[in-house]
Amino acid sequence: MPALIPTDYHGQITWLGKTIDRDQTLASVACDAVQLTYAGVTGEARSGLTRKSCARMRAQYPVNTEIRNVRQLSILCAEELALIAQAMEIDEINPEWLGASMIISGLPDFTHTPPSSRLVAENGTSLTIDMENRPCNFPGQEIERHLPGKGHAFKAAAADRRGVTAWVEREGDLRTGDALRLHVPFQRTWQPDR
Repeated sequence: MPALIPTDYHGQITWLGKTIDRDQTLASVACDAVQLTYAGVTGEARSGLTRKSCARMRAQYPVNTEIRNVRQLSILCAEELALIAQAMEIDEINPEWLGASMIISGLPDFTHTPPSSRLVAENGTSLTIDMENRPCNFPGQEIERHLPGKGHAFKAAAADRRGVTAWVEREGDLRTGDALRLHVPFQRTWQPDR
């Protein structure tokens, strides 16, 4: 029996980007195509097989502990991004302001896609979803630079809509317009009191 089940859900890449220098800004720049290696998006500040742990991992490790990099990409859903903008009472959110790596369209309830699911392109390039990307204040600060008075609303508006983090399972290239098929793990829901 396969460990991962191909679904009939397909998403389409509507936007690609990369953050060039995270020390300078969270913001990413738009790209028509990206090259993915096992370290992540080529030329991206979040690339690397490992990374330093951050405050999100404080319950597991001291901050700055060297750990496996499962946060190589930040992927958001176009439909959920529109809901965030609506909740913030703005017309739209530029993916660059969020430091996004990819915007995908067509996958329902994307932020809650099961961890370990795969997004597989027709050319075989594959991404493994690590987990939901929790909202934080950094995107709000970037939004505030462009839309004064609106950035503070991001964190609450992005709850349950912030997308996922992912890492490269199979190297390859991705382009805007590419289709990605969702493969989900074969497992029942966790039942700790069973």
